[in-house]
Amino acid sequence: MAELQEVQITEEKPLLPGQTPEVAKEAELAARILLDQGQTHSVETPYGSITFTVYGTPKPKRPAILTYHDVGLNYKSCFQPLFQFADMQEIIQNFVRVHVDAPGMEEGAPVFPLGYQYPSLDQLADMIPCILQYLNFSTIIGVGVGAGAYVLSRYALTHPDTVEGLVLINIDPNAKGWMDWAAHKLTGLTSSIPEMILGHLFSQEELSGNSELIQKYRNIITHAPNLENIELYWNSYNNRRDLNFERGSDITLKCPVMLVVGDQAPHEDAVVECNSKLDPTQTSFLKMADSGGQPQLTQPGKLTEAFKYFLQGMGYMASSCMTRLSRSRTASLTSAASLDGNRSRSRTLSQSSESGPLPSGPPGHTMEVSC
Repeated sequence: MAELQEVQITEEKPLLPGQTPEVAKEAELAARILLDQGQTHSVETPYGSITFTVYGTPKPKRPAILTYHDVGLNYKSCFQPLFQFADMQEIIQNFVRVHVDAPGMEEGAPVFPLGYQYPSLDQLADMIPCILQYLNFSTIIGVGVGAGAYVLSRYALTHPDTVEGLVLINIDPNAKGWMDWAAHKLTGLTSSIPEMILGHLFSQEELSGNSELIQKYRNIITHAPNLENIELYWNSYNNRRDLNFERGSDITLKCPVMLVVGDQAPHEDAVVECNSKLDPTQTSFLKMADSGGQPQLTQPGKLTEAFKYFLQGMGYMASSCMTRLSRSRTASLTSAASLDGNRSRSRTLSQSSESGPLPSGPPGHTMEVSC
């Protein structure tokens, strides 16, 4: 048998030509830029396809922030002013974000064919597990507005172990009653779909004032190329079932919840009622002055600050500095409870910038923030 000889082979060229440290660094930077711009995905679910955009990378032992927008909007028009706000950058650096577009609401979405059966809000909630499975995410902190707040609440009821917290803006957990239906039908005889949706999004004072913000969103909705799709989402919202929240029962949100509504907003009464039905030890109620119907659009700074407190209460971002309200604003924390007399008892804590950050306070309080 011939003697085996050890032969050393030397590569004349590297396996990956041109992969110098400088080039590798540029590739990493390009990947980061791509993540900052967001990566859009679509997944098939039992109720049709759904589109979502992911920003950032998953952080170990941290949930994803998942947003769901209201009727007449998509994730950009609903949440961009909030998540692009300067003070919000500290938060988004610590969490991966998933912005969900309801079916047919994403930019460039084709109009659904005539007779298309749009998913109910319950079915929209049932699409979320498909998103999390696709991304291999185990838990979320949900941020929803209007119809989106309802969808996330429904999801949290059926999948409580996957929801660490909820920020619910303008939530109405109740199904429409007969009087509501009559008023809706009557309004539909005299108003267009865009005008009815605007009345859902903004207060009458805002619509009468016709500010630049109102003009912008009236133009977005009125001239939306997917207006037929928007009407389908609107109809699903108006056909929603009652969430049947009941304080002390099994039908309740088991995670920390921050309810948000603007002073004199169209859904103020509904959010107040929702607050009375949830666990007071898990629920914070934020009524924002001078914010109108869409606080995330009109007061992103105040909402960002409240969101930071909320995350700190959940054990995240403990070293975060309260850079806006605690420095240049005075915030008041007013404890409140249910409609059955508890709402009338209040305790106000006020602390200015000289005193340092505001105390987080006990759960189950109302926090009214004003400039």
